Amino acid sequence: MANWDGVSEFVGVAETQSFTLAAKKLDTSVAQISRKVASLEERLAVKLLHRTTRKVSLTEAGQTYFQQCKHLVEGLELAELAITQMQSTPKGLLKVTAPVTFGEQTLAPLLHQFLECYPQVDLDLALTNQKLDLIEVGVDVAIRLGKLRDSTLVAKRLSSRQLYVCASPSYIEKYGEPHTLSELSYHQCLVGSVDYWRFKDSKSDKSIRVSGRIHCNSGYALLDAAKRGLGLVQLPDHYVQEALEAGELVEVLSEYRDEREGIWALYPQNRNLSPKVRLLIDFLAEKLDEN
Repeated sequence: MANWDGVSEFVGVAETQSFTLAAKKLDTSVAQISRKVASLEERLAVKLLHRTTRKVSLTEAGQTYFQQCKHLVEGLELAELAITQMQSTPKGLLKVTAPVTFGEQTLAPLLHQFLECYPQVDLDLALTNQKLDLIEVGVDVAIRLGKLRDSTLVAKRLSSRQLYVCASPSYIEKYGEPHTLSELSYHQCLVGSVDYWRFKDSKSDKSIRVSGRIHCNSGYALLDAAKRGLGLVQLPDHYVQEALEAGELVEVLSEYRDEREGIWALYPQNRNLSPKVRLLIDFLAEKLDEN
């Protein structure tokens, strides 16, 4: 490892512009840092640093060497961290947020399974349909559904879900079945938190504004209304799957069904994920993919 000798010390000085701060960062002495950097310069036969009593700065050669070496040092640190995390037991508080219904029906049981596997992990689960600021409230992982807005957060796709437009057999018998998107304007539509439905028409996205007697921000309330024959509804699969299988609802406009949308884990930008967060994301990806 002779070629590596002194590189970490040099990168530490270049980053902090101080032998003293580099020594603190690397938990060693200023004298050791100075010896290592001097030995590196002697081996390379080039001056890497300008040294004065007040300031340390990079020479032109030092700047070039630093740009190449800093990635090597970062890679070594990440490799060592990965090995450490593999050998460590996940522990401590895990803060998670998710939409209310998906959290209650799907996520919470999976989180409980995770806690059974890792008894040293504690859970703080906040179910809300508001988009919380993860950094401000100190959340480790946010579960989000559908299309994501641009953000500085890291997003990992865990699984996907499908939107269906459904109606009860009694509604179809009374009002008929729509066969084109334009026919939706003649039907009672059960409207959720947004007043448009999403479709795919000839490979292009369509957003169709809908209206009806009932507006409600609860998927289960809209599901109940649909089963009672009060209108058409567009809901994700985890709401309507059982009703479709039982014949309480039937799918309509299936040829315009939108593409599957993502179920995502979002977390702040941080390459050094803690073992509990990394394990949770992998666990959820595996379990949701089985459903």
